Amino acid sequence: MDVGLQLELSGRLVLAAILGAAIGLERELHDHPAGMRTHLLVSLGSAMFAVISAYGYSSFFAANPTAQDNPQRIAAQIVSGIGFLGAGAIIQAGRWVRGLTTAASLWATAAIGLAVGSGEYILSLVGTLLIVLSLGPLNWLIARRRGESEQVLRLRLETTGLGALGNVTATAVRAGGEVSKVESRKIGKGRYEMELLLRLPNRVSATEVVSTLDAIADVEVVDSSDARE
Repeated sequence: MDVGLQLELSGRLVLAAILGAAIGLERELHDHPAGMRTHLLVSLGSAMFAVISAYGYSSFFAANPTAQDNPQRIAAQIVSGIGFLGAGAIIQAGRWVRGLTTAASLWATAAIGLAVGSGEYILSLVGTLLIVLSLGPLNWLIARRRGESEQVLRLRLETTGLGALGNVTATAVRAGGEVSKVESRKIGKGRYEMELLLRLPNRVSATEVVSTLDAIADVEVVDSSDARE
């Protein structure tokens, strides 16, 4: 494929990434699990699969006009197969979902492999740069857009009563933070599970706060993680 056409197709990837990110930004600002990076990667991956299927094997057919097998079926199978791998990276805890960006990056990376294998070197380089941008600097830009100066922890607690939420909230307030998005459900006789987001100033040690919460009577911290991952 000539350099001019590859540059044109690379422009398509850039446009797909921009449009995907624009859609994801709205989701990101409303705190949905699949945000700007996830949408960018899905859009970018889709564009790469489409471009490779349409242009990636033109040289093969030109050199082998009597070929019976259709190498485009390889791309189709990879698209289906990578979905199982991506599903393994997604973790659901109650109403929160983690790993969406990882799953999308795996999917888009499969497109990079297809591009390289098809000899589309410029496409593969542009796609790689866009993926890396979405996973690194773009996340930093989102943080600045939000004016982020805090830590956001996702906590899963088990208690013997919902009244313990008052102690949890009071502890968070004393540390200078706040509790938001509380979800609760009964998991057994006299046993409840609570999921919540805990926002803390950067100056506060998240580890110490989690330890303090775990020390509250009738409260057990089952899991804690960075909600921004």
